[in-house]
Amino acid sequence: MMATALSMMVLAIIALVGGALFLLRRGNARKQASLMLVLAAILAVNVAIWTLPGGGGTAAPVSGPAPR
Repeated sequence: MMATALSMMVLAIIALVGGALFLLRRGNARKQASLMLVLAAILAVNVAIWTLPGGGGTAAPVSGPAPR
């Protein structure tokens, strides 16, 4: 389930960046394009947090429930 959510977030990042570049090239709606880029950056940080291992080399938070 988590892999599906992360995949959808990556697809959303690609769509947001593409749409923002399209709006920036058209010349109008610069505010909306910049907000789309900010949202894409926030999503990218969230994906990185959930997929990269911790500082001590521990598993990523997505790896499963904590041991008891």
